Amino acid sequence: MNSEERQARFSNPGTGRKTFYYGWANLAVAALAMVGTLPGRTQGLGLITEPLLVDLRIDRVTYATINLWATLVGATFCLPCGRLTDRFGSRIVLTTIALALGVTVLGMSWTTGAITLCLAITLTRGLGQSALSVVSLALVGKWFARRLNSAMAVYSLLVGVGFIAAFPAVGYAVVRTGWRPAWSAVGWVLILVLAPLAWLMVRSVPEDEGMQLDGDSEDRHVHLVDLSTWEAVCSPAFWVFALSSSVFGLVYSGISLFNQSILEQRGFDAATYHIVLVISTMLGLVANFVGGWLATRWSIQKLMGVGMGVLATALMALPQVRTFTHVVLYGIALGVSGGVVTVVFFSVWGQVFGRSHLGRIQGCAQMLTVFASAVGPLLLAESLRHSGSYNLIFQVLAVTVVVLGIACWFVAVPYREVRSQSAHLCDPISEPSA
Repeated sequence: MNSEERQARFSNPGTGRKTFYYGWANLAVAALAMVGTLPGRTQGLGLITEPLLVDLRIDRVTYATINLWATLVGATFCLPCGRLTDRFGSRIVLTTIALALGVTVLGMSWTTGAITLCLAITLTRGLGQSALSVVSLALVGKWFARRLNSAMAVYSLLVGVGFIAAFPAVGYAVVRTGWRPAWSAVGWVLILVLAPLAWLMVRSVPEDEGMQLDGDSEDRHVHLVDLSTWEAVCSPAFWVFALSSSVFGLVYSGISLFNQSILEQRGFDAATYHIVLVISTMLGLVANFVGGWLATRWSIQKLMGVGMGVLATALMALPQVRTFTHVVLYGIALGVSGGVVTVVFFSVWGQVFGRSHLGRIQGCAQMLTVFASAVGPLLLAESLRHSGSYNLIFQVLAVTVVVLGIACWFVAVPYREVRSQSAHLCDPISEPSA
């Protein structure tokens, strides 16, 4: 099928206008792929942490140390994944990673010792939290530009719904059947569901389908010049957004992995932990959608500043949690901040730096967030061991989050040259796209 035939498949013959933009199909698979990162994420590992520690007779600090080094090594998967995605396309890379992650999760369900556990967690972190996240986000960014914020709102909505379904399902399976059968089932879903869908449905870029980027555009002959990877990482905006997202990941990974322990220290049981997980996930879903909508009206800098401000409030309030109402409010604040920060992280790289090197740029940013998420659980575990409480580390992190939130509010984003057939202009891309 040539480009003209592919173009006609998605066009109305009478009007010449597309009736369906295939980017939305890619977006749906990308969202499913992000949900498929669950076994490589701290939240997913948190579902099996307690029974795994009992089963393998590993203490909490040792486990946090294994998690730290596994995540640090796994973070290095981001850069080659971004490069491979830019070079070979999302279809091949996404299918391969889904298969490899599925096999790894199956292997982890059979592990019996600390060495094999370390290897399994390293690969799930590298293939799931790092590589699969990079290719999922890049797939959306390569299909949307004019409607990127709206697309990321829909993407976040689908991801949120997927995690809302996956967290309780896997948690229930862990309680009823044990962590090993539950983890094995997750591996089979990756192999038998995600990988085939990726191969059959994903297309790397709209140009491969003979389509205009982001559907019909009023300015087909006008576009912003994409920045190179080097230009991106040399800009203050890259580091402010990347560090803010990374500190959020540090906080969220530490709390997610030991949330049950944090709440038990305040007199709440495991059931309360699961309730908070559902509340924060559901509110994060709403915040994802609202954040995507606000991103079309606010600057991306101010939106990130608001998200970091809510996160700082949650951290400062956490040591004061005493009643179930306090727990609910804490879950709400954590979910809202997570939703806003997440939707900014999803959309900012393509919006600010362009599509051409999006895989590499997102790979750099994702690597930083993965490094930070590795440090989070260890910081909390060491704080508990030395002081008997998590309060001190929460206060330190709250101050850090406030500083980064202020930096987000005031940082300037790079200017990208606007090219057209008639002129070369300079236009700030901080203007929100409609």
